[in-house]
Order: sequence, then structure tokens, then C-alpha cells
Amino acid sequence: MKRFNLYAQVEVAVAVALAVALSFWKVLTMPQGGSVSLDMIPLLLLAARRGTPVGLLGGLLFGLIKLLLGAYIVHPIQAILDYPLAFTVLGFAGLWVRYGTTYNDYLRNGFSLAFALMLRFVSHFISGMVFFGEYAPEGTPVWLYSLTYNANYYIPEMIVALVVVLILLARKEIAQVGQSAA
Repeated sequence: MKRFNLYAQVEVAVAVALAVALSFWKVLTMPQGGSVSLDMIPLLLLAARRGTPVGLLGGLLFGLIKLLLGAYIVHPIQAILDYPLAFTVLGFAGLWVRYGTTYNDYLRNGFSLAFALMLRFVSHFISGMVFFGEYAPEGTPVWLYSLTYNANYYIPEMIVALVVVLILLARKEIAQVGQSAA
């Protein structure tokens, strides 16, 4: 585990603040919650640069702040699934990240980021099945409703975040700062 020094603490604070600021700029907002924004980018980059433990902390802090800033809550468990847990799991983006310019490095980084993004999707999917199934149209299975509802906003957000973070990770300066300050 990388040392959690002052540089890492500052980086967590900046990433979380930037994620909060980006969360207010929404491209698309869904009726029962969920939106397309760029708030995951700083959190994924934090996890990739500093590792999983620091990334988990950043995601947890962001999820708690989102919860405090006005969340759509129907049940305490739903609140946990859709906010602290959903953003904490983004910290797993740092599991397999390797800085480099080979095809294998890009593939490995893409898999690591996609894994974390899918964990967040699963959290929202479960929440949608359990707590928002009543909105499913007549005859539509609850799991299918939750899958399509969440996919409508999350897949575009996931693609944008994945592409932007992979481009940033390919930059040598990003890798050097993250490794030298650890």
C-alpha cells in the first residue's frame, strides 16, 4: 500500500472537490434519479494514481457529500447503495493500473477502470430493482426495468469517463506525478 502522506491527502481533497463541482453540471437528468455528468473522472484518476485504498476513501467522501447535498432517498439502504457504496467502489479502478504505452498497459488499465465502473452500475442496478421496481411498466420484469433505466444514463457516462481517464493515464506527466509523490 502506498503511504498516505500529505500529498495524497491533498490530492484526495482536490479530486473530491472537483468531482463535487463537476456533479452540478449535468448533460442529462433522469426522472427518478441518475444523470450524465463528469463527476467520476477525478475519482477514477485518483484511484489510478494513488491506488485502491486512497481511491476508496475519495469515492466514499464524494458519496457522502453527494448524500448531504441533496439526494433522492426512498429508504436508508437505497441511500447507501446509490451514494456512498456506488462511489466508493470506483476506488477499485486502481487495482490493476500500470503506467506505460504498450497495448497490454492500455488493455490492463481499461479493464481496471471498466471493472470499477461496472461495480458502480451493479450498485445502482440492485437499488433500482429493490426500491424503484414500482415504476416498471405493466408486464415489464423489475430487473429489466432497472437494467434499462440505469443503462440509459450510466452507459454514456461510463464511456466518457473511461475514454477521458485512459487518455489522461497515457500521458507521461500524469504517471510521473502519481509515482514520485507516493
